[in-house]
This record gives sequence, structure tokens and C-alpha cells, in this order.
Amino acid sequence: MESLNLRPATPSDVPQILGFIRDLATYEREPDAVHATEADLLRDGFGETKRFDCLIAELTDADTTTAAGFALYFHNYSTWRGHAGIHIEDLYVSLEHRGKGIGKALLTRVAAIAVAEGCTRLQWDVLEWNTPAIGFYEQMGAQMLMDWRTMRVTGEALPNLAAQGK
Repeated sequence: MESLNLRPATPSDVPQILGFIRDLATYEREPDAVHATEADLLRDGFGETKRFDCLIAELTDADTTTAAGFALYFHNYSTWRGHAGIHIEDLYVSLEHRGKGIGKALLTRVAAIAVAEGCTRLQWDVLEWNTPAIGFYEQMGAQMLMDWRTMRVTGEALPNLAAQGK
């Protein structure tokens, strides 16, 4: 019988985390979009200035432990609420381990962390075509915000925008 363990990621998990990120990008139809490196993840998740936290979901069966998924998140701040919140950047369970309650366990653990830290909001993004995930999130009590659209500046547009202020 398999048992599930959720634990904070360690620096030795970085290759697995990057593997999950690449698998997620492939699932989200953007296999060439990942530019992150192991060095980036080490610096930002385990370095002097920590920019994210990560949970690893492991399944153990007899003497074998397998990394089955992860949740990578960071703190944000709501000026309207006057409190910090948590944004889940990635929540991913390997295809072969879906349907075992791992996604729910990861999501509820991050929610518990948010509550323990006094956060008043937990949020994440989901692609509009990912109806299985949307249904799962709605079952967990999440509400889709229809009036908001994410705005993003990347690549050369970012330094170009920054230069406009000079």
C-alpha cells in the first residue's frame, strides 16, 4: 500500500523540481518555454534571498519512494485586505500518479500554511482550456475571477519599459 508524504523541498530536490516544471510546461502546451535552470532554483528557493517555497509530494511503496508532484508558491500582499497572501505558481502531479489525492493534499497543505501564517488569500492561475483542473479547483472551494486579466511584461519589453522612466 502506498503512503503519501508531503515535505518541504531541499536543495537536493532541485533537479526533480526542474523536471516537474518541464513536465508541467509540456502539459500546458509550452514545452520550450522553460528557461529556468537548477542554479536559478537553488538561488531563489534556497539562497540568501529566498523568493519561493516548495513542497514535494512523495509516494512510498515498500522500500521505494517516488517524487509524485510538487507545489511551488510565494508570498504576495493585498493592500485592500492589509495582509499577506500566498500565490501558487505551480501545482503539478505526474500523470501516472493523478487520481490518488496528491493534488488535493498539496493544495490543502499550502492552504494550511497560509492560515497558519495569517494570510487572508490563496490564489493561483489556471489556463482556461484546462477544464479538469478548473473542475478540481471549484470542488475545493475556489472561485474563478472573471473580471480580472493578468498583464505581463517579459523579454526585451521589460528593459524597454524600465528605460521609459529615465
